[in-house]
Amino acid sequence: MRSTRIHIDQPLAVAAELALPPQAAEHVARVLRMNAGDSLTLFNGDGYDYAATLVAIGKRDVVARIEDREQIANESPLQLTLAQGVARGEKMDLIVQKATELGVTRIVPLFTERSEVKLDAARAEKRLSHWRAVAASACEQSGRVRVPDIAPAQALSSWLDNLAEDGTQRLALLPEGTLRPRELRFGEGGGLLVVGPEGGLGERDVAALGEAGFHGLRLGPRILRTETAGLAALAALQALHGDM
Repeated sequence: MRSTRIHIDQPLAVAAELALPPQAAEHVARVLRMNAGDSLTLFNGDGYDYAATLVAIGKRDVVARIEDREQIANESPLQLTLAQGVARGEKMDLIVQKATELGVTRIVPLFTERSEVKLDAARAEKRLSHWRAVAASACEQSGRVRVPDIAPAQALSSWLDNLAEDGTQRLALLPEGTLRPRELRFGEGGGLLVVGPEGGLGERDVAALGEAGFHGLRLGPRILRTETAGLAALAALQALHGDM
């Protein structure tokens, strides 16, 4: 039987009792219709699963007691950052969800030369909170105990200006790229993978990436949609160099 896993953004400790956050409490009590005495698993991103028991379900509060904890080692040895051109609507949700399931370490939403999505400060903050919730939910489903970091949406130029010189493999998914996934070699720093939005990366984007030391990566002879391209690349890299 599949275990119920709930992400809790707060410290967890064995023998502690805690009230679940409102959204998690609503999911446990109203959606799953769980009862006092039922078991569930909590995690907060510290690398452990916490076995817990529901001790009280009220109209407003759902209280759980932590019984035990177990260290989970299911993170990929290949550290990958997906720098994704912000896609429209539910496409971006899909990318965040599936990239999390595929073991990505970090996601950076980017505004590029051909980006169609425009976000003011308020909308950008709201979307960031939403994407982080999507990633946490994907961890609940997939069994990951470390939620990938999702950076605030930013311009490609700003992101490039602030990249650390740490030896990380720098890649951009391009139809004219010459590198193939099986030819790559990754060090301890892993890799950065840039994927354009619906319209692809523009000439100025490609030039800026080249100046920043990014190399063109090509998956094959077909042009993939933005919501397919990054995920296909992550799967290929995990299969060849990670843990798939």
